[in-house]
Amino acid sequence: MVSSVPRLVIAAPSSGSGKTTVATGLMAAFAARGLAVSPHKVGPDYIDPGYHALATGRVGRNLDAYLCGPELVAPLFLHGARGCDLAVVEGVMGLYDGAAGEGELASTAHVAKLLRAPVVLVVDASSQSRSVAALVHGFASWDPEVRIGGVILNKVGSDRHEALLREALDASGVPVLGVLRRVPQVDTPSRHLGLVPVAERGAAAVEAVAAMAAQVARGCDLAALEALARAAGAVPGGSAPWTPESPTHDHPTLLAEKRRPVVAVAGGEAFTFSYAEHAELLAAAGADVVTFDPLRDEELPEGTAGLVIGGGFPEVYASELSANEPLRKAIAELALSGAPVAAECAGLLYLCRELDGRPMCGVLDATARMTERLTLGYRDAVAVGDSVLAPAGTRMRGHEFHRTVVEPGAGAAPAWGMRAPVRRVEGFVQQGVHASYLHTHWAAEPGVARRFVERCRTS
Repeated sequence: MVSSVPRLVIAAPSSGSGKTTVATGLMAAFAARGLAVSPHKVGPDYIDPGYHALATGRVGRNLDAYLCGPELVAPLFLHGARGCDLAVVEGVMGLYDGAAGEGELASTAHVAKLLRAPVVLVVDASSQSRSVAALVHGFASWDPEVRIGGVILNKVGSDRHEALLREALDASGVPVLGVLRRVPQVDTPSRHLGLVPVAERGAAAVEAVAAMAAQVARGCDLAALEALARAAGAVPGGSAPWTPESPTHDHPTLLAEKRRPVVAVAGGEAFTFSYAEHAELLAAAGADVVTFDPLRDEELPEGTAGLVIGGGFPEVYASELSANEPLRKAIAELALSGAPVAAECAGLLYLCRELDGRPMCGVLDATARMTERLTLGYRDAVAVGDSVLAPAGTRMRGHEFHRTVVEPGAGAAPAWGMRAPVRRVEGFVQQGVHASYLHTHWAAEPGVARRFVERCRTS
């Protein structure tokens, strides 16, 4: 069992400092050197891992101590990093920012400690010189269990500016491992929920990642960064890699003899939000997982016995989704038959009667529309009743991230009861449908995938 994967965590004092550019650029630069690089992202974000995957040629994976629990961070990391030469973990927000009201939980610092990984701090130096030393000293000394192994100075204006910054940091004991000049931003357009996903940008995304790699390779000491990663040592706790196979699962022979139901998973530009472990869990539970594109495919995959529609941007593609009437009818018929259907956020909107006035699948007697208000945050939820995903009383942690509203917000049989930030019920359970705004990570509760696949066999 290999648990000493060389690794780095790329963090920053705050959002907007350049973490994504540096982390993605490092991944691509190391990959260009012939290293097998394992990409990871702290927190629930679905978009950055798409750029990481483009940079490395490997699936981008999330490490979220709130959604999955601290005990799963190291096993999930080792699962993703299996067979790799080096791992790069992009942080979230500021280094010490975690789940609201939960102390360090789910912060970049928390994940770095769980992995015992050195941290490289990306500092926006555009409006400071000597003060950078105080800032770096404060971050390096705040928590002695967090090891700041180096700093990368971003948005440096000139040779003179660089000299002043280096002089100030000489006494800090934190080495400067890179200097990136103040240049026009790499073309990574954003909209209402962050960066535009890779799947929607095609060649432009490839060019953006190449530009990040070139910028980082020019400005960073890749040899020193690799050496820092290789000095990380073993992942603590003797953790074994996570596996989608459950120790209580059916014997492989019995599983092979069971019917393998087809589980259709929505993909394409409109539905890009998915954790890689979900498909792995469905396959391990005995399903044949087949991806389809609701923008282009007029039929569900042949033999579809269950449907998973994750997150994404249906509001951006509402006209195209509405125009694909044959698929909308096929999904409505599948749901009406009682087949298992699991829908999260974008999937919830797609199942509504309409979205921004355009007809959708009509599975749910509800309407959805865009708003100016951002709903964002972790949620502690409990299953209100039995569903294809979980029995009543199942506790799960999730995440909401949307600028839409569904009316009504819950059906006669809600999906979840929330405890914070306010007590409420949310989502819809009807026949085999489970639809909700809540994004969950099934690795935290593998029984979700097994229950869903078993219902696909018997529905």
